[in-house]
Amino acid sequence: MNLLETPIEYLKGVGPQRGDLLRKELGIHKYADLLNLFPNRYIDRTRYYKINELQNSNSEVQIVGKIINIKTVEQGKGRSRLVATFVDDTGQMELVWFQGQKWIRESIKINIPYVIFGKVTQFGATYNMAHPEMEFLEEHKASLRSAMQPVYPSTEKLGNKGISNKVINKMIQQLFVETQALFSENLPNYLLDELKLIPKNAALFNIHFPKSQDLLAKAQFRLKFEELFFIQLQLITKNLIRKHKIKGMPFERVGENFTDFYNNHLPFDLTNAQKRVLKEIRNDLGSNAQMNRLLQGDVGSGKTIVALMCMLLAKDNGFQSCLMAPTEILANQHFNGISELAKELNIKIKILTGSTKTAERKIIHEALENGTLDILIGTHALLEDKVQFHNLGLAIIDEQHRFGVEQRSKLWKKNDVPPHVLVMTATPIPRTLAMSLYGDLDISVIDELPPGRKPIQTVHRYDSNRLKVWKFLKDEIAKGRQVYIVYPLIQESEKMDYKDLMDGYESISRDFPLPQYSISIVHGKMKPADKDEEMRRFSEGKTNIMVATTVIEVGVNVPNASVMVIESAERFGLSQLHQLRGRVGRGAEQSYCILMTSHKLSNDSKIRMETMVRTNDGFEISEVDLKLRGPGDIMGKQQSGVLNLQIADLVKDKEILQLARHHAIKLLKDDAPMEKPEHAKLREAFIELSKKKTIWNYIS
Repeated sequence: MNLLETPIEYLKGVGPQRGDLLRKELGIHKYADLLNLFPNRYIDRTRYYKINELQNSNSEVQIVGKIINIKTVEQGKGRSRLVATFVDDTGQMELVWFQGQKWIRESIKINIPYVIFGKVTQFGATYNMAHPEMEFLEEHKASLRSAMQPVYPSTEKLGNKGISNKVINKMIQQLFVETQALFSENLPNYLLDELKLIPKNAALFNIHFPKSQDLLAKAQFRLKFEELFFIQLQLITKNLIRKHKIKGMPFERVGENFTDFYNNHLPFDLTNAQKRVLKEIRNDLGSNAQMNRLLQGDVGSGKTIVALMCMLLAKDNGFQSCLMAPTEILANQHFNGISELAKELNIKIKILTGSTKTAERKIIHEALENGTLDILIGTHALLEDKVQFHNLGLAIIDEQHRFGVEQRSKLWKKNDVPPHVLVMTATPIPRTLAMSLYGDLDISVIDELPPGRKPIQTVHRYDSNRLKVWKFLKDEIAKGRQVYIVYPLIQESEKMDYKDLMDGYESISRDFPLPQYSISIVHGKMKPADKDEEMRRFSEGKTNIMVATTVIEVGVNVPNASVMVIESAERFGLSQLHQLRGRVGRGAEQSYCILMTSHKLSNDSKIRMETMVRTNDGFEISEVDLKLRGPGDIMGKQQSGVLNLQIADLVKDKEILQLARHHAIKLLKDDAPMEKPEHAKLREAFIELSKKKTIWNYIS
């Protein structure tokens, strides 16, 4: 049996009680888990301070000296503290303990040289150190220790039960003794040579006991590369297997629907990005494999027309298509947009949502089953068992992060052969995240806006400039334009949001009085029918101003609206600000986004405002967002567990990730089954990893 598979309680110095704690608190079940508990940071223990060199800097220091006396000091209310006088040849200081006094008092030796380590604080002229780490100087010299002292992840509970950083370090020392530090290499030699990676044994030793800064850096690089390399091997292999195993339905012909639309009914010329993406999709659809592609494009980049053209290809090859959106507003918008684009073509399109009437549903179900309905657009309602297709060839999913994995797999099962899948998103995903989360999907990006679209001008204004901002709005309305004014929605305090919105609405009504101006209002407490009515009035141009909470973030298309005012913009995240800004700039006129904030801004808020003013590029914005919030927050709850990386960091290790992906692709092109002799160890490690329930089980 592999020694690293041994349950953790069998390690000398652990035992059942500690083993139980390590399992519950840190998820350490066996030797291998402890070996892969990597330090969060390191403390430089190369330097020994003298007492007369100490400063009140709150940093951790180590000092060599002796304890000359020890006493208990009463603190009143039955509490006491233990105080020892610690001296070296330059002066004296105090060591203090508030807990575990009896045990410490019994174990301390007077006048024997100790090395103490901890944070120093100053009281009057005296320095003291609370709960220091202590070691006899003799043992300190003899122990397996490094100049760079590792600090391990821990929890309050572990600390309270006496499993300190020092204890964890001791356990890891014991682990190296018991395993004789023999850990099998799992990367091929040619890769180690080409990338100058240090061997696995040396990397693991130097991550826990680094002999120098240089060796620590080499160990971190080696282990980060390995972790990301195996992730990429998994994802790319998964993609390759799917392409071999899951036979798609080849769409072999480009028929009259596609060509008629392309030649005669395109409302505008396609951008080069749209043409490139269509070509990538057509190559997929024409091959024998099932397409599984992610289409990223900023708000307004023209994803809908690409989606329609893919559906026309399906129709030309005798297949039906469906498009699933997360909300009714969005489904309706797709339905209206696609129906308008396809009005000259002989194509049957229907919409199915929660509010579709029973009689209409029956008609849709029949037309779907007998094959007379070509395209069905809808919400989750498409997933109901009653919805059966005659032959579904293409499933398009909009904003897929709002649908769970089970929901998507229901769509797959609507056909004997799985349909081709196109996932669309207007939320730009940073490249590093896309390579990790969607590494098994092929990715297409529409990275240019349609011609004639002017970039939105974004400005940041403080509340004190409000009069000037209102004057600007009046000038725009005088030109016949419309305006959004959005208030933040903070779930915890509905009352506060509602009050903010209502106060805002009242002051706007005073500043923009009837009959000269008319105002729509939309918020979460309204009945859906009233919301729709207000939205309709605004989109038909019957009102000049739409005051709303963030319900309008997704899917409102009013080309005549040219100004977006975002109140308390500091309360919004970057991707939300970017999505809201995308609600304007849909017509040919110059559009504006005005970020209103108070003068008190946190550092992160300042960075968010500066980023929004500086750029309209969703991908650049998503990179800044990733730096500010980290991967877990961006992907939302159900995806954040995906990236339980042990040592790599998607924000800081972007270059290593790209390197790992490059080498994984190269290796799999050359030897996909990993059968060559030089890949034997790699294959073994790969099979072991695949058994574990980690990242791969979450991904599409």
